[in-house]
Amino acid sequence: MPLAHKIESVLDTIRPYLQADGGDVELVEVQSNNDVILRLTGACSSCSMSEMTMTAGIEESLRKSIPDLGKIVAIKE
Repeated sequence: MPLAHKIESVLDTIRPYLQADGGDVELVEVQSNNDVILRLTGACSSCSMSEMTMTAGIEESLRKSIPDLGKIVAIKE
């Protein structure tokens, strides 16, 4: 399974929680060195807790499921 598909599968498990608060996350790019660029959208893009959501929620889930990822960076809308 391509890496982007694995990442999307993990993000799909997180999305309902983000969407419940009016936000979402989308995969922007998987770079050749396995760095991952995500975009926080909706309420997540302006929420003061978005750093915590990114680190404790999204990044932790991705690293547990896909340990060989590089940096995981989130950009905001």
